Amino acid sequence: MSSVGRPEDELTTPVLAEWDRPAGEKNYHPDGRLKKRFFEAELARMQEQLVQLQYWVQREGLRVLIIFEGRGSAGKGGVIKRITERTSPRIVRVEALPKPTEREQTQWYFQRYVPLLPSGGEIVLFDRSWYNRSNVERVMGYCTDQQHAEFLRTCPEFERMLVRSGIILLKYWFSVSYDEQGRRFSARNEEPVKRWKLSEIDLEEHRRYVRYSMAKDTTFQYTDIKQAPWYVVPSDCKRRARLNCIDHILKSIPFEDTLPEPVVIPEREDESYIRPPIDDQTFVEQVF
Repeated sequence: MSSVGRPEDELTTPVLAEWDRPAGEKNYHPDGRLKKRFFEAELARMQEQLVQLQYWVQREGLRVLIIFEGRGSAGKGGVIKRITERTSPRIVRVEALPKPTEREQTQWYFQRYVPLLPSGGEIVLFDRSWYNRSNVERVMGYCTDQQHAEFLRTCPEFERMLVRSGIILLKYWFSVSYDEQGRRFSARNEEPVKRWKLSEIDLEEHRRYVRYSMAKDTTFQYTDIKQAPWYVVPSDCKRRARLNCIDHILKSIPFEDTLPEPVVIPEREDESYIRPPIDDQTFVEQVF
């Protein structure tokens, strides 16, 4: 097997082998994928804990920033979706910045990210982040060598400043093998409702898979710092990746169960009021 296709090429530590099944043999398919029933039960349990976490973050005024990075189709969007599925968008906010405008290109590189940082009582999820510079931009040639070098010098200091200011910063790199990335891209290509997720940059990134590995390794060399370390999430199995990442988040931020007790639903107040005729309203066509 070509070394390019191995998930280990992406990692700084060994991945779980196919025969390693920490959740118990019965909960895995023969190929090592997690079974759907077990996954859904664990996800529901963790999502309840995420709701507890958001209440705690709000009550204590914490500021939490979680960065999700990795190759295209590595599973960043999938885990973000599961995190936000049951949480409040007023507390848990997702940021996914588009290509910088001409004006933003003239700014200090980190400037457009600063207004998006969490305020007290907020959890902000970055679907890609300032690490575009050392990964996508580096591989695709969208930044100069000088800009790349300056980023590697500045980023660790910038993140240390965030941590010193009291922000809880977590950084996750989703690692997907070349073969699995190819399968996911092919699946997107075959389904019209998913084809929008397959961009020209994704295709070019797949072609430059080895260069992306080089860029990632350089990024880690400079930015895997004590104050804000990188956590790698092997993601060839999406279900395992989602549960492992959410579990790590829950274990990384100490919290208490502050879920409110069920409230009493009030009865309707009686008012002397006659509503207009229902025929005065325009209803959607009852097709179903």
